[in-house]
Amino acid sequence: MRLGIPKEIKVHEYRVGMTPSAVREAVHHGHEVLVQAGAGAGIGCSDTRYAQAGARVVADAATVFAAADMIVKVKEPQPSECAMLHPGQLLFTYLHLAPDPVQAEGLLKSGCTAIAYETITDDRGGLPLLAPMSEVAGRMAIQVGAVALQKAGGGRGVLLGGVPGVAPGTVVVIGGGVVGTHAARMAVGLGAKVTILDRSLSRLRQLDDLFDGRATTLYATLDATEAAVLDADLVVGAVLVPGAAAPKLIKRAQLSRMKPGAVIVDVAIDQGGCFETSRATTHAEPTYEIDGIVHYCVANMPGAVPRTSTFALNNATLPFVLALATKGWQRACRDDAHLAAGLTVHAGAIMHEAVARSLGKPWTALNALLA
Repeated sequence: MRLGIPKEIKVHEYRVGMTPSAVREAVHHGHEVLVQAGAGAGIGCSDTRYAQAGARVVADAATVFAAADMIVKVKEPQPSECAMLHPGQLLFTYLHLAPDPVQAEGLLKSGCTAIAYETITDDRGGLPLLAPMSEVAGRMAIQVGAVALQKAGGGRGVLLGGVPGVAPGTVVVIGGGVVGTHAARMAVGLGAKVTILDRSLSRLRQLDDLFDGRATTLYATLDATEAAVLDADLVVGAVLVPGAAAPKLIKRAQLSRMKPGAVIVDVAIDQGGCFETSRATTHAEPTYEIDGIVHYCVANMPGAVPRTSTFALNNATLPFVLALATKGWQRACRDDAHLAAGLTVHAGAIMHEAVARSLGKPWTALNALLA
């Protein structure tokens, strides 16, 4: 199969779909790889390194999209990229379609087959291709939140770790999954006072054991969530409903009751955000303020650390890339129900129920397609 790796064009997105090492693996398995010139510049990988790995470096994205059987990306295709997709072509990338009807229409119109990283599952009930970026985003949430809390960033002027004689900052993490766990780990490491809220008692027990008293765990009732948020210096939204839009947990009316200059970091913004006042921002203009509360809602947070993120992501995606390229998407999905869970769009139809419901569109069951 011929794989195509275009350069990412989203604002301040420097990751790339395949590293030179991943390209070498694909070539070793008998596949051809086309890489757009400059695609790896953001992670410090030159065109020469890709050529040495066996790729054919081409001048522009149009050539990649026109010639490739499968496009391997990181971020969802932008409108100009959707326009270059064509029937029968396979797209393998993050999609986050639930809050993005424009992208959904573009993919449906293209006639391509699109498999989303974020809904592929594993035999432990996890999301193995979302997990690496969730780890990065969770850790980054505290890093960027700490900067936003500084007075120059619009925040309260609080040092998360405090100093002797001065109380540390208060961090509230809503959601105890991968993002929430890594956010809490970073916040605890800085010396902040940390509270984690979740609705899974079994997960709260795991977190209680993991942090051994260094973080407080709370069952996420409306009362408990509101009380914690109103007392927080930094709130991290880390709630995920796979494939679906994130629930709005904090309403606009509650902002005026929070501490002036408190910071919200909404890691769920890729799925629409879990705060009513959240709207997607970019690394160029990452924050905005509503009712005295600083919002950080960058939709591609791991793109700020592209080298770490790309290598972590490729470790997870490479086995699926090789399976899809070697078997074709239908046989690969028949052989692996976890991979099939990522099938989102095919030939003008939505194949994922949660995505279809969020977009208010019909969906097509997988069974007949994979029979």
